[in-house]
Amino acid sequence: MVSEMRLYTEAEFEPKAQQFSAVLSSRGVDVNIQVAEKLNARFFRQNPDIALSVDADGLWLCANGMKMQPDWKAEAGRLKRASIKSEMIGRACNLAEKPNLIDATAGLGHDSLLMAYLGANVTLLERHPILFTLLEDSHRQAMQDPFLKPVAARIHLVFQDSADYLREQAVQRKTTDVVYLDPMFPQRDQNQQAIKKQAQVKKQMQLLHMLLPEDGEMDLGDNLLGLAQQVAKRVVVKRPRLAVFLANQEPQHQWQGDACRFDAYFQHDLAI
Repeated sequence: MVSEMRLYTEAEFEPKAQQFSAVLSSRGVDVNIQVAEKLNARFFRQNPDIALSVDADGLWLCANGMKMQPDWKAEAGRLKRASIKSEMIGRACNLAEKPNLIDATAGLGHDSLLMAYLGANVTLLERHPILFTLLEDSHRQAMQDPFLKPVAARIHLVFQDSADYLREQAVQRKTTDVVYLDPMFPQRDQNQQAIKKQAQVKKQMQLLHMLLPEDGEMDLGDNLLGLAQQVAKRVVVKRPRLAVFLANQEPQHQWQGDACRFDAYFQHDLAI
């Protein structure tokens, strides 16, 4: 886990950078603020190491001349086109019933945003302090947007390891309608060499992979499936179309698309 990070900003945005620094420090990340004359493409090319930056648009992750943020506002166009009928995720997660849903593998939060738009009340879990702070800033900005505000209001962010959260729910005998899993590194699945030959990951995911290096089975999500089955009536796992089953468990139902599929596991004995 990252314990130290450089944060670039311009003088105009230094107070905002100090606020992010304080938040990150409270989450165990020591931040070294460096004020630059101008944060532009040339600056980021000349400073290629992974870092953070703050400008008028909020908090960014940057490296190798690139920068990214979850940018929920950019998802508005997709949301406006989305419906339960057109989105497999809507049918797989039974979003027409407006379920209480735990997204245990947050990523950039785009799936959570879509599921909230389609009716779910989402608890979004993220354990990494920097990614959580990026998500928190995107959520804050969405709450200031007239179109996104009612959607973001249905998303509750929790800064906690997903496995720990699900264990606590099980111990307290708390249940939910759906747990959604989209493991971060499906390309490491055994016997799926074709997945490794896919086109280069998009810029956002390149930077995310730099921030979240693979550190064992946790990132494959195998251990999350069993934990999720203890607390959810329905567990939905998003997978590349040809990937092996999570934890080698065959699902009870699948929704197949061209590039990905959704595997569903049902626990009929759970009383919600």
